[in-house]
Amino acid sequence: MKRSIIAFLSFFLSFAAGSLFAGNDDMQRKYDKYFLDAMMWRQQGNTSATFDLLNRCLEIDSTASETYFYLALYYSDMNDNDRALAYLEKASQLSPNTPIYLETLAQSYARHQRYADAISVTEKLYEADKSRQELLETLYHLYSREQQYDKAIATLERMEAIDGKSERISLSKSSLYLQTNRQEDALKEMKELSEKYPNDMNYRTLYANTLMMNEQPDEARQVLEGILREEPDNHNAQLSLRSYYITQNDTAKADSLTHSLLFNANTNINDKINLLRQEISHSEQNGGDSTAVLALFHELLSQPAPHPDIAEFCAAYMSLKKMPKDSIGKMFELVLKLAPDNAPARLQLVQYAWDDGDNDRIVELCKAARQYNPEEMAFYYYQGMAFYRQNDHDNAIDAFQNGISVITNESNPAIVSDFYAVLGDLLHQKGKEREAFAAYDSCLQWKPDNVGCLNNYAYYLSEIGRDLDRALAMSEKSVKAEPHNATYLDTYAWILFMQKRYAEARIYIDQAVQNDSTANSVILDHAGDIYALNGDMEAAVEFWQRALADDPQNKMIRKKIKRKKYIK
Repeated sequence: MKRSIIAFLSFFLSFAAGSLFAGNDDMQRKYDKYFLDAMMWRQQGNTSATFDLLNRCLEIDSTASETYFYLALYYSDMNDNDRALAYLEKASQLSPNTPIYLETLAQSYARHQRYADAISVTEKLYEADKSRQELLETLYHLYSREQQYDKAIATLERMEAIDGKSERISLSKSSLYLQTNRQEDALKEMKELSEKYPNDMNYRTLYANTLMMNEQPDEARQVLEGILREEPDNHNAQLSLRSYYITQNDTAKADSLTHSLLFNANTNINDKINLLRQEISHSEQNGGDSTAVLALFHELLSQPAPHPDIAEFCAAYMSLKKMPKDSIGKMFELVLKLAPDNAPARLQLVQYAWDDGDNDRIVELCKAARQYNPEEMAFYYYQGMAFYRQNDHDNAIDAFQNGISVITNESNPAIVSDFYAVLGDLLHQKGKEREAFAAYDSCLQWKPDNVGCLNNYAYYLSEIGRDLDRALAMSEKSVKAEPHNATYLDTYAWILFMQKRYAEARIYIDQAVQNDSTANSVILDHAGDIYALNGDMEAAVEFWQRALADDPQNKMIRKKIKRKKYIK
């Protein structure tokens, strides 16, 4: 590496020998030292030092092309594109035969959409080194951008003279001919390609397609029929001939070819899906009777080794037609049988089980997902929630912790935030306060406005009388987000109560009670406590009595009613 760096630097430093201060050895040595140091810092990734030293070089010698070139690169990194381009132009003017300068300049011109300038520089590069055939490819694209189609065609012919005829070049030339209304030339190009490779049916099919684009459908049909006589299962020819029959309104022959294509093992799955999509569209335009479409799906899925994409598309169609969920579910099960790693199908089945409250089924599906889709966080979430609904908190925590283990920088912040929020709730219920609060902190790092987490975290802090100012600030955010949420209002009122701000607490507990349609014992108990310390014991007892009606086994509420006194 050191040897290559020194050789590289020697090349650039050689330019300085012919600079305006060639006779001044001291200035030359100073320039050489600064430039060498700049390149060394550049190798070490010290951008600031490199940039500073290069500017010093420019102060010493304003004719040093290599300095302009490297400064241009740094200005480009700083998004100072105008100055970067100006410096590249200067470097190229000072050293007009240096390929790296010219090539970088051409690329910069192209980024600035100065295609004519980019063409001029690129042509100069190719003229200097005709072994660089990739420059012809660049010229072809530049001429096309400039809509100089004749020159683009001429460039393709230059490429063809080197590499010979190819499908890509012939197709590109044919397309350009059509854009310039040179239909005969386009046909001639494709015909020559098909004649050069007579055994390649794809070229003959392309020739037929060009004939159809040139409004010569009968000639195209004859070519396609000739292909199918030789290769009856040539799916490209079948597709093109089907298009011909559609344009001729010959529905029977078009449908026959559709059926052949769908059951042709050579037809790729994307083409099959497109054909099915067209069949569905035709069905919807003619009344939307699903009978024929479903029969076609079932016939395809009855073939040996059906493709899972067809089963998945069938399930999507059944959903579109609002068929029974159990029927759609069976189709998704077929998808999983054919492709066990199909995450969307498995997730849909999980959703169905969730809607049905079938927690055992959710756990089963998500357990299999760990084998086939271990990176998909949604399965850990549903499995954890299913365990939670079964009051199996240990397995729920395990599921969520496993889900968190697959988090990456690309993970969805909202989903990650919810993972941590639910995990925090579970850990708190298990009495693991420190771990729960750590989970809440992680939740809020991913999504600072997760209102459910903000509320729960704030309330649990208030229960232990810890960080009440922070708790109040978090609770305030949840109340502002959902000002009519009784639970959030109750949390805010209770934190104010814990701060002995009883009058303010009463305002918010009143709102909590008004917005609580469930007569929640916790909210009513808090209301009693707040009213008691506001000096209204009659109202306090009434609230406690209502709370006891919702939670008749609560001994503490019963004691407060009996003593007519707030008890911590």
